[in-house]
Amino acid sequence: MGKGHDNGSCLAASGVTVAFGGFKALTDVTLAVTPGAVHGLIGPNGAGKTTLVNVLTGFQAPSDGRVLLNGRDVGTHPTHLLRREGVARTFQAGRLFAGLDVLDNLAVTGVGLGHSRQASEVEAMRLLTWMGVPHLAEMPAAGLPYTDERRVGIARALMFDPAFLLLDEPAAGMSEAEAADLAALIGRVADDLGTGVLLIEHNVGLVLSVSAHVYVLDAGQVIEEGDRTAIAASQRVRDAYFGADQEAA
Repeated sequence: MGKGHDNGSCLAASGVTVAFGGFKALTDVTLAVTPGAVHGLIGPNGAGKTTLVNVLTGFQAPSDGRVLLNGRDVGTHPTHLLRREGVARTFQAGRLFAGLDVLDNLAVTGVGLGHSRQASEVEAMRLLTWMGVPHLAEMPAAGLPYTDERRVGIARALMFDPAFLLLDEPAAGMSEAEAADLAALIGRVADDLGTGVLLIEHNVGLVLSVSAHVYVLDAGQVIEEGDRTAIAASQRVRDAYFGADQEAA
């Protein structure tokens, strides 16, 4: 597994708006994910982060705007087609198949992508070995420790080398040490595999530690974007998280 992704490729939201009745979950959001780099997406609860991930992965159609994959509008493509075109994701809940062992959890994804069972098992074992957890292969998914469950979810999403990986709250519930291990893994996904990663997290420190470029959502709009230094120094970001009006009396 190596860097096989075209540096000219890109997954992007362009002016995306999502309205549920009279409520706008997203308003005119523009964002881009490029190969071989980690991009962060942060924002307070209810900012619209998961809605944006759902739009980029075909689980939610935009009300307005476009989703572009290498310049093509894929905003109406179903989820399975987007996955075959190289857009993968994880979920806040692990969503592993509890009745299967870890190897089969990964292999099922490969078969769903059109590969043979044998090729899928080989790819699954290669991924688990690359991640440093080959010993998990025969363990039942239902009995995995929480952090291993998250790793298996990431491995499953990486089956057959997607160009883009969107991680929805992968560090939720982890200790600081576990989150640091996860950050190292995410960095390897971008550096070693050449995958473009969009990391959606409440753990702002984790995002800033591993992301080359960070977008900040608040009330469905991008209020700031830039490198970790710009985001850490932004008064607008502090206001979004802590409230502009919460000044000492």
